[in-house]
Amino acid sequence: MMEEQPLTLGRIWERGKALLEEKNVPDAGLDAWYLMEQVWQVERSFFYAHRDDPVDRDEERGRLEQYGLFLQRRGRREPLQHILGYAWFMGLRFAVDRRVLIPRQDTEVLVEEAAKRIQAGFRVLDMCTGSGCILLSLLYHHPEAEGIGVDISGEALEVASENSRLLDIPAGFICSDLFERVEGRSQMIISNPPYIPSGEIPSLMEEVRVYDPHLALDGGEDGLDFYRRLIRDGRAYLTPGGVMLLEIGAPQGRWVRAYMEELGYERVQVIKDLAGLDRVVLGYRSV
Repeated sequence: MMEEQPLTLGRIWERGKALLEEKNVPDAGLDAWYLMEQVWQVERSFFYAHRDDPVDRDEERGRLEQYGLFLQRRGRREPLQHILGYAWFMGLRFAVDRRVLIPRQDTEVLVEEAAKRIQAGFRVLDMCTGSGCILLSLLYHHPEAEGIGVDISGEALEVASENSRLLDIPAGFICSDLFERVEGRSQMIISNPPYIPSGEIPSLMEEVRVYDPHLALDGGEDGLDFYRRLIRDGRAYLTPGGVMLLEIGAPQGRWVRAYMEELGYERVQVIKDLAGLDRVVLGYRSV
């Protein structure tokens, strides 16, 4: 009779990786590690130094059960960030759950372009703020500005307010259907609005289709509904010379640029991301 091999952190991780691979989870090894890191609160350097050290099954029973539950959830394609309860964006840790869209690295281009143009005393209006990651990242690096996040979802604003508190970054939040309850003008309007055509949502990866809020995804029949409203109505909420910055889906750059120019915005630009895809369109209200 073969003697059971001693339990080690290395074997625990290997089993987690194998389980996720059986479920065809992308980056199974990496996800298994992040879940292990969350449960055991170990850093990677400690893991590699002690991965073959035996651990006591009885002492680790609670952690093993928790790890197993996390692996089951990820195996059902629940996003890793929902299981962990947070996502990293612009070097900051944001609380996330099913009430908000998970911050994407592509969106950092939008924040970086805004950061190049923000000035002391600017009032920034973040439309469709979701978790607040765009606005709060911008204010973290530019505390001399003030910001307001707007979203139609009260649940999303609960998450944004929590992130404002956790990160100690002051901001205001308004529950509004775009500009419906917004007052006054701002020097900058920034937005990552819903831009996926309604007909494409059923074909999205399961992590997005099932777990992300559809309010944050659905951009209408052609994916352009929110751009029409933001560009058309936003002029009245920009100060003369104020700038509007919009994240876009790669195929939408030409249309959004043309519409901004048609409505009188000046110095309209399309900015590409690191993959060379159109990612941001910006334009200025005429003085």
